[in-house]
Amino acid sequence: MAEAAALAAKRRGERGSGHARQLRRGGHIPAVVYGHKEEVISLTVEADDIARIIRHGQRVVDLKVGDGKAETCFIREVQWDALGKDIVHVDFTRVRRDERIRVTVPVVLKGTSPGQTGGGVIDQPMHTLDIECLALNVPDAIRVSISELQLEKAIHLKEVTLPEGVKAFGDPEAVVVQCTKPVEEAPAAAEAVAGAGPAEPEIIGRKVAAEEGEAAEAPAKK
Repeated sequence: MAEAAALAAKRRGERGSGHARQLRRGGHIPAVVYGHKEEVISLTVEADDIARIIRHGQRVVDLKVGDGKAETCFIREVQWDALGKDIVHVDFTRVRRDERIRVTVPVVLKGTSPGQTGGGVIDQPMHTLDIECLALNVPDAIRVSISELQLEKAIHLKEVTLPEGVKAFGDPEAVVVQCTKPVEEAPAAAEAVAGAGPAEPEIIGRKVAAEEGEAAEAPAKK
């Protein structure tokens, strides 16, 4: 069972986007903690502290607000800026260490498919997976090996090896990843032209009239 990371927090009185921007400029991240039918608390955490925890793939923290007792919390949602670089907000939910929770985690492929080296194309319809497991054992991702995936073959959800104690939700027959033949390219333009009949001589007057007609109609398209 993984250990929870210690994280200090402070209560936050003011709200609003302007105050949140001011906090972030000062190295603090606005956050909220809720769950277990207890008080919803608005707070702040140090930007460097929460970034380090997330970077290490930890999802559970012992959150200590002020001088109070630490609460075990799960990092439920992290909001990033438009560039996906800086954290702008964090949602924590209270959990028990022996509690099973349901979360969504990414599906990551590992290895090289023999079908791909033979000219196939990897198609991954499933990029995330809903799972249930102990709060302290939430994996950062579900990794699927494609090292034996042949051309025109697929790996279904029921064939994915999950970490111990993890339960997956979804259609067992759903395709997680497959290796398909590449789409054939359209015939060359020269071949298409070769099969066509003789081109009609261009009539300059007709072309000008058509262009003028289009120009005349253009203002009516509003």
